[in-house]
Amino acid sequence: MPRFFIDTDDGDTFVEDDEGLDLPDSEAAREIALRALPDIARDKMPDGDDRTFRASVRDETAAVIYEATLTLAGGWKVDRPPS
Repeated sequence: MPRFFIDTDDGDTFVEDDEGLDLPDSEAAREIALRALPDIARDKMPDGDDRTFRASVRDETAAVIYEATLTLAGGWKVDRPPS
């Protein structure tokens, strides 16, 4: 079974997977990367209005074979209400 590595970046911290996972194929690795993004975002919320979260999949040769990003872009549409 091939080994895949899922690296993540929350905009502040890059985490390189140095252990990897034995998975049946690259599609399974892709699904894990996609499922990780909302969890990463949730851990950082509400830390600002603009942030990009990234998960990438590397294969056994260390080549990045898949990358997904989740972008948060927020901003006031009117004058900011008083605090």
